[in-house]
Amino acid sequence: MNKNLNRPRPVFSPGRLISAIIVALVVVLVIKGLVTNPNFEWPTVWEYLFYPTILTGVGYTILLTIIAMAIGVALALLFAVMRQSENPVLKGVAWFYIWFFRGTPIYTQLIFWGLLPTLYKHITLGVPFGPTLFTFDTATVVNSMVAACLGLGLNEGAYLAEIFRSGLKAVDPGQWEAATALGMKHGQIMRRIILPQAMRVIVPPTGNETISMLKTTSLVSAVPFTLELTFAEQNIGSRIFAPIPLLLVAAIWYLLITSILMVGQGYLERYYGKGFDGREKPETQSRFSKWLAAKSSRQLAVAQAHTTKDDPMIDVTP
Repeated sequence: MNKNLNRPRPVFSPGRLISAIIVALVVVLVIKGLVTNPNFEWPTVWEYLFYPTILTGVGYTILLTIIAMAIGVALALLFAVMRQSENPVLKGVAWFYIWFFRGTPIYTQLIFWGLLPTLYKHITLGVPFGPTLFTFDTATVVNSMVAACLGLGLNEGAYLAEIFRSGLKAVDPGQWEAATALGMKHGQIMRRIILPQAMRVIVPPTGNETISMLKTTSLVSAVPFTLELTFAEQNIGSRIFAPIPLLLVAAIWYLLITSILMVGQGYLERYYGKGFDGREKPETQSRFSKWLAAKSSRQLAVAQAHTTKDDPMIDVTP
C-alpha cells in the first residue's frame, strides 16, 4: 500500500506560473484562430461529418485495421517463435521475412500487391513438379480489398514479430524450466505460462502499432482501394472544391477512433499489469490488510518525514 500521509507540496515557483500562463495564452490563440478563421469552413465540416460516403469510409477503415492487425498478430506470433527456434531453417526464414518487410516501404509493398494479377495471371495449387490440383484466376481471388489486407497485414507482422520476440524474452527463463519440470507440454507452457506474462510487455507497443495501422490504411489507394476514409474525403473535397473542410472531417474521425483505441489499450495494460506494480486495490484488500494499514499509518507518516534513520540499528550492527 502506497499512501503519502504527509502530503508535501512543492515550493511556489514564479517561473512555473509564468510558463503556464504563456502556454495557456498560446492555446487560446490557436483555438481562436481555428474557430474564427472562415477559411476552415466549419459549416461544411458539420454538413459532411456524417455524409454516407464518409461513414462508409470510416467503416472500411476500421475493417481494414482489424483484418490487418489480425493477420499481423498471427504472423508475428509464428515468426517470433521461429526466431527462437534451434532449427536454422526456421530461424533463417523468420529473419528473412522480418528483414524484407521491415526494409521496404509499405507504399511500395501495396503497389506490388495491387500489381500481383499482372505478375501472375493464375494461382495454382498442386504437388511441386507434379500434377495441378486447383487453379484460380488471380484477379478474381486477389481483389483490391484482399490485396490491401495482405499488404498491410504482412508488413505489420514483421514489426509485431520483433515486439512479440522481445516480450517472450522478457519472461524469466526459470518460468519455462519450472513448467517443464511439472511435465507441461511445449504448447501448454507457451499458452498458459509464457504468453500471459509476456503480454505485459507486448500490449503497449502493440496498441501503438494498432493506432499507427489505423492511419496507415490511408495508403491503400496505391492498390488501388477506393472505399477507405482518406480517399472518400479527397474525392468529395475535389468534387465540391473544398479540400480543407473535408480534411478536417477525416481528422475528426481519425481522432475519435484513435481515442477509443487508446482507452481500450489502457484497460488492457491495467489487466495484464496486475501483480507487477506492487500495489493492491482497496476493494481487494482483506480485513487484516486494512487493519494493519490503519495501525501502521502513524509509523508510515514518521518514515515519510525522514526524521529518523531508515535503519536505526545500523550504528550497532557489525
